[in-house]
Amino acid sequence: MILRRHPNGPIITRRDLPPMPGLIDPSAVFNPGAVRIDGVTYLLLRVQSRGRQTFLVPARGRTDRSFQPAGAVTEMVGLDNLRQPGGRQVLEVFHVYDPRLTVCDGQLLVVTAVDTDRGCRLVIWRATGDPALGFAGLDRLEPLAVTGGEDTRNGVLFPQRIGGRWLMLERPNVPQGAGAPPSGSTITLSSSDDLVKWQPEGPVLGGRFRFWDELVGAGPPPLLTSEGWLLLYHGVATHFSSVNIYQTGAALLARDDPRQVLARTRDNIFEPRALYELTGQVPNVVFPSGLTVDQVDADGCAPPETRVWVYYGAADTAVCVATTTVAALLDACRA
Repeated sequence: MILRRHPNGPIITRRDLPPMPGLIDPSAVFNPGAVRIDGVTYLLLRVQSRGRQTFLVPARGRTDRSFQPAGAVTEMVGLDNLRQPGGRQVLEVFHVYDPRLTVCDGQLLVVTAVDTDRGCRLVIWRATGDPALGFAGLDRLEPLAVTGGEDTRNGVLFPQRIGGRWLMLERPNVPQGAGAPPSGSTITLSSSDDLVKWQPEGPVLGGRFRFWDELVGAGPPPLLTSEGWLLLYHGVATHFSSVNIYQTGAALLARDDPRQVLARTRDNIFEPRALYELTGQVPNVVFPSGLTVDQVDADGCAPPETRVWVYYGAADTAVCVATTTVAALLDACRA
């Protein structure tokens, strides 16, 4: 087994959240962003109210069950004044969700999906909260950019600039038929000089029709190794008449040009098997969204022997963690 579940199951459930305005009795907590700073792991949780309204809530702790959620939801400055690039009309925002956390150039940045009256968009935020509260500034987010005018999701920033430019993976959405939400089968690369204006750089990784990853989307931000960028992604098998199945795979991207896929797992490396992954708001889902490692070297590379912590949403209901090593993930890509 490449990824090993925490032996005690979910590390954060709705019962672990303290009462807070709008979230007296939340329905679910899932799909966390994750980052480790000075030995402390910080999560940004997607929390859903009984009215199916989405909130973001910071948490901090160690890598296992000792996480302390904040006592208030994250403040998102300017949420009622978001505009598409070059646009004058304000976007009507319904939900902000699935945060991905990245530290780059000393900044803690967050990419979220935002459901609007014009479809799903990506918004890049800077954490600007009060460090004294103990959540690395994740108690307050200020927007830097709405990245484009197309329907898209699963945006993740690279933790280092490449060729002097910021890079981001995303997954453009396309219609999936009557009654189904938009999704996509291609992860693409975008670049920017300033985090505000973005341009497409082309496709990176596509889905494989009739296998486990027909639809795909980037998971946590890529991890730099001596062999290249290690990317975990989710794959969705849709060719079952009853339900879609969300699983996890990995790919190795070239360090200087991440459009080049050097290796990729043939099979999934993690799939729903535990009861809390098979049953919930959306059954049969493991959704990797946060990743931390125990150490990196002077070049910022995670050594092969270092332990990897993968934080994921289970059945859109609870937050879980699984562990592996960099070497195991690289070996899985090459198998």
